[in-house]
Amino acid sequence: MNKINQLFDNSKDKKLLSLYFCAGCPTLEGTADVILAMQRKGIAMVEVGIPFSDPLADGPVIQSAATQALKNGMTLSKLFAQLEAIKDQVEIPLVLMGYLNPILHYGIEAFCKSCVAAGVSGAIIPDLPFDDYLNLVKPIADQYDLRIIMLITPETSEERIRFIDDHTDGFIYMVSSASITGTQKSFDDQKQAYFRRINAMNLRNPRMIGFGISNAQTLKAAQDNAAGAIIGSKFVSLLSESDGNAEKALDELLEALKR
Repeated sequence: MNKINQLFDNSKDKKLLSLYFCAGCPTLEGTADVILAMQRKGIAMVEVGIPFSDPLADGPVIQSAATQALKNGMTLSKLFAQLEAIKDQVEIPLVLMGYLNPILHYGIEAFCKSCVAAGVSGAIIPDLPFDDYLNLVKPIADQYDLRIIMLITPETSEERIRFIDDHTDGFIYMVSSASITGTQKSFDDQKQAYFRRINAMNLRNPRMIGFGISNAQTLKAAQDNAAGAIIGSKFVSLLSESDGNAEKALDELLEALKR
């Protein structure tokens, strides 16, 4: 069974925490250390960012991390090699998150094949048009048992959400707002209403809420309204501030999430 499906099947009553970091930042060779440290600290799932020069959905923290990673020499081929080297040590699901351009350049089938070889269970491609997903990407990804995770936002129509739910597997990435990534102190009434609206739809796929989660209040709101929460910018900042010391960054993050 795909590790993503296995995670959600075994965690129906748990409040999951998934973390994002950008491969190759702050150091080129730090990918393995970060992933293995997350696993030791009990993180449920890891999103590994593929650095790209024009990350439209990302805020300044993740944009800066991507720029640094590219300067450090990170490429998709190097990332796959790093992941393959620790494949046998990683038990939690790994999800690659990256933009369509470098994946197309690598080749869709080559990308899916490399994901399997490296122990990757899924991919999030924020700028992948849904029609292209259905017609071009999904048939190949299905052959390799790779989950392509789609995003929904407060602006996504109910009809579209149900269509996504019917044609995807793994989980749905529920973006907390239509803005770029970044931290927030709380989720306002409008976002809370959005969470309740999606809850009432009783979707087939589990959902993970991301964008803006950085403290106890936003974490609780996300975990109360979905299978769990995804944190990116806050952890990326702490990892950079700790000069790549993943253990230290994780300890600081987990402490911050109590406040």
